[in-house]
Amino acid sequence: MTLSIYGSSFLTLDVKGRIVIPARYRDLLRQSCEGTIAVTKDPQYPSLLIYPGRLWKEIASKFEVLGGLNQKTRVIQWKILGSASVTDFEVSERMLLLIPKLLRDFAGLQPKKQVALIGMGSKFELWNIENWKKKESGLEVEGEDLLSDLPPMLEEIPF
Repeated sequence: MTLSIYGSSFLTLDVKGRIVIPARYRDLLRQSCEGTIAVTKDPQYPSLLIYPGRLWKEIASKFEVLGGLNQKTRVIQWKILGSASVTDFEVSERMLLLIPKLLRDFAGLQPKKQVALIGMGSKFELWNIENWKKKESGLEVEGEDLLSDLPPMLEEIPF
């Protein structure tokens, strides 16, 4: 499911750990949130993934049916499912999204600091601004864990 969520936005995390999702995504999110939004860890980078409710339900159900005996599969299940924060989300004039402290700490997001919100088609990525600038320049960031030799069943999940 592609929603055409594209582009980069540079936002400031408020003192409560919230971001305001830009208004240009309002109509797309209205079609796909179904009242919820999920924020979870990126399994490869020190960044976060933000999924509209409909896509989250699809992805979560695919991860839930996977066996947990394969080590690589289990590690990704922990990061994606075990770290997920699924919250009610109203698509309104001011689309505030609270990023839980555990997830902010994982991605190095600090209150009153800029963050990069990157549209990736069907979801967003949320990055610490310094790490995003490094990745944009082709550099590695601390905490990067590029996954290789994934089991075929994982390669089919659009996460």
